[in-house]
Amino acid sequence: MSKRIDYMKVAPESVKGLLAVHGYMSHSSLDQNLVNLVYLRVSQINNCAFCIDMHSQDLVKHGVLFEKLILTPAWREAGEVFTPREQAAFAWAESMANVAETGVPDDDYAAAAAEFSEKELVDLSVAIALMSAFNRMGVAFRNAPGAATKLSQAA
Repeated sequence: MSKRIDYMKVAPESVKGLLAVHGYMSHSSLDQNLVNLVYLRVSQINNCAFCIDMHSQDLVKHGVLFEKLILTPAWREAGEVFTPREQAAFAWAESMANVAETGVPDDDYAAAAAEFSEKELVDLSVAIALMSAFNRMGVAFRNAPGAATKLSQAA
């Protein structure tokens, strides 16, 4: 699969707002590893290889164990690998990322609201929406994951 358009080069102003929101998220009250785990989970749902690779690398750099990363898609079955807060974030992320299928039901909201303050829940929701937008751009324009470049150079 070859890259279609380098949208960051062709139209940098088009994603300026997304980058500003990303900057906000890096300074939100939410733990950055939690935010990056949510970015990873949303990217897995949306099949964005570029973002899965990027956020996995970020999490490893910040000391998140490899075992935790590989269990992210199966977090419900992973037992106590993930904290209750991480589990609530993943459930909310899945409900929001699959909004056309879920409608984000009241039960999902209640579970998230039990774990996060109102501001945290808004910030978490913005993080999910932001990553969904970046995923759609990455998949549509075929952003290649950094791992693909590394692996092709090693071969």
